Amino acid sequence: MAYEATWHANLKVRPRRLRLSQNMRRLVRETGLSPDDFIYPLFARHGQGVKLPVESLPGIYQLSVDNLAAEVREIAALGIPAVILFGIPEHKDWRGRENFAEDGIVPRAIRAIKDTDPDLLVISDMCFCQYTHHGHCGIINTPDNPHYDPALPRGYLHNDHTLDLLQQASLAHAGAGADIIAPSGMIDGAVAAIRSALDNGSAQHVSIMSYIKYASAFYGPFRDAAESAPQFGDRRQYQLDPGNQRQAFKEIALDIEEGADIIMIKPALPNLDALSHLRRNHTVPAAAYQVSGEYAMIHAAAQRGWLDLERVALESLTCIKRAGADMIISYFAKEALKWLGA
Repeated sequence: MAYEATWHANLKVRPRRLRLSQNMRRLVRETGLSPDDFIYPLFARHGQGVKLPVESLPGIYQLSVDNLAAEVREIAALGIPAVILFGIPEHKDWRGRENFAEDGIVPRAIRAIKDTDPDLLVISDMCFCQYTHHGHCGIINTPDNPHYDPALPRGYLHNDHTLDLLQQASLAHAGAGADIIAPSGMIDGAVAAIRSALDNGSAQHVSIMSYIKYASAFYGPFRDAAESAPQFGDRRQYQLDPGNQRQAFKEIALDIEEGADIIMIKPALPNLDALSHLRRNHTVPAAAYQVSGEYAMIHAAAQRGWLDLERVALESLTCIKRAGADMIISYFAKEALKWLGA
C-alpha cells in the first residue's frame, strides 16, 4: 500500500534541500579552510643536525638552526604565511638571560628563517618559562635573586621586573627580524611595555599578537616540546582561571587599549566563547591556538581506532574558524593542507 503524504507535504521551508549533495554543501558552506588561515609552530634548539622527535606530539620535532631551512621551504611551499617560534636554550638561569641575548637561540633561528625565506612571517613567542631554571614566566620572588622582597609571598612572580626583561627580549627578537612579538605570560602591562620598547627602539613596524591565555591542563605536550614545565607550583597566579569568562573579556579590552594588533585565544577549542566574544565585539584580527593537548588527544584517539584523524582534525579547525578566528596556530597545519589538497 502506497504511503499517503500527510500535512507535512505542504512544508515550504526544507533546510535539507541545501544538504542534498556534496556540491550543494560546498556551494552553501559558510566556513572553509585555506593556507591563509594557518600559523605553524617551530621549536628551535642548539646543536648541529638535530631533529629530535617530541614523543607526545606525533610528527613534531625540535630542530637545530641548520635544520630549519628544509622545514621552512616545506612550510612556504604549502602556502602557510607564518610560523610561531619557540626556543630551547642551552643554559637556564633565574632570569632567562638567553631570551634577551642577541646570539640566543631565537634570534639565531629568526635570522636562519629569514635567510631561507624573507617573506615568511616570523612570530616570536615572548615568554621566559623555557629560559628560566624554575620554569616560570618571569622573575620569581625567591631569596636567591636580587629582587627578593620578604614582604611578598615566596614564589610570587615579580610583575614589573619581568616587564623590563620582556622589553629587552622583544627588542632582541625584533632586531633579528621578527615580524610579530607574541607575549604569552599574562603579565600585567606586557603589551604596553613591549609597545613602548619597540616604538622607542626603531621597531615601530613590528606588530604585537597578545595571548589571552588560560591556566589550562591542555598544555602538557607543549611543555615536553619546549622543555618548559614549572619546577614548583603552577602558573595559576598569572594565567586565567578556566572558570572565568568576564576576566578574559577584560584582558582582551586591556590589551587592545595597550596597543595589541592581534589578540590570540589559547587554548582554542575549550574557549570558543571567548573567541566568539572577541570577534563580535572588537575589530582587531582574532587568532586562536589549537594547543598541544588538543592535537595530542586527537592523535591518541585515532591511534586507538576511536576517531578518524583527518575528519576530526579538520572539523576541529573548521569550528575554530567558524567561531571567529582569522588565523589558527596549529600543529595540524601542514597535514590539514595536504588533506585539503590546497
